[in-house]
Amino acid sequence: MGDTAREVLYCGVCTMPPEYCEFSGTQNKCKEWLLDNHEDVYVQLYGDVEGVTEKVAQVAIEGDSPTAPEGGRSGRTFVKDKSAKLEAKLERENQKKQSSRVIVKRVERTKRKSVTIVHGLEVFDVDLKKAAKMFANRFACGSSVAKNNQNQDEIVVQGDFSDDLHDLILAQWPQVPEDNIDLVEETKKKKTNN
Repeated sequence: MGDTAREVLYCGVCTMPPEYCEFSGTQNKCKEWLLDNHEDVYVQLYGDVEGVTEKVAQVAIEGDSPTAPEGGRSGRTFVKDKSAKLEAKLERENQKKQSSRVIVKRVERTKRKSVTIVHGLEVFDVDLKKAAKMFANRFACGSSVAKNNQNQDEIVVQGDFSDDLHDLILAQWPQVPEDNIDLVEETKKKKTNN
């Protein structure tokens, strides 16, 4: 067994070896860094610079060609490059976050008892168990994560805390836009005896 130390080069952008930069999601930035700082390793991994630029120029977006079928998928574009796919996926996730709603609903159980249900926080990368525990500590009540009829997780807080929860969500999680929070009140209809 040899006692020789091996020198390993790490990327300055993603902090992984250059062979694994393609899995980090920042491949273009990693390539630029590698080309600027270690051109010999860049040539070894990606070939010469002119060949790469020619290949990048050849990457085309399908669907924009004049031979695309009229009744086919002409409204959608398909990108062959992995980094462009990743950017498109991140853009779709961002649009989904902006269009999703957080619903704070007050539900009346009996005459004087009510529960407050918070639904939709998981879309904004909020840990529901930690949020439920924080609500329970803040309002001195019972709070838990439960599944609703659609088999989606929601936080059930015992008591009427809808206005307080609205303010607390905005203060605690700034990534949740105020326009995306809806306050709903659900009451039971009284039975009439004839």
